[in-house]
Amino acid sequence: MKNLLSGYIKPDSAPRFELGRIVATPGALALMHRTNSNPFTLLALHVAGDWGECCAEDAQTNEDALAHGSRVLSVYRLPLQSVPEGGAKTEQASTHLDVSDERIWLITEADRSVTTLLLPEEY
Repeated sequence: MKNLLSGYIKPDSAPRFELGRIVATPGALALMHRTNSNPFTLLALHVAGDWGECCAEDAQTNEDALAHGSRVLSVYRLPLQSVPEGGAKTEQASTHLDVSDERIWLITEADRSVTTLLLPEEY
C-alpha cells in the first residue's frame, strides 16, 4: 500500500511519530476548504516535526513530547506559503501582502491514537 504522505515529506525525513486516526472539526474543514489548503500537506509537516508557528517554548515542549510520550501541537497559518521541490519555504510570488490570520492547529494525543485538525477557538 502506498503511503499517502510520501509525496509531501522530503525523502530524507522520516515520520517522527504515529498520527493515529485522523479527524477534523467542522471549523477546520471549512477553513481548509476556504483557503484551498491540503490537509495531507499539513499532516506531513506536523509528522515531520515542522511545528509551524509554535513559539520556541511550545516547539521545545513538542520535542520533549516525542521523547516522553506527551501531546504534540503544531500551528499553521492558512494558506501556507509555497514549499518548492527543494523543501525550503519561500515568500509567495504575489504582489499583495497576505494578512491572513487564520490558523489551524494539529494535535496528536499522547497515546498517538488520534490526530485532530481544529481551529484554536474549537479547543
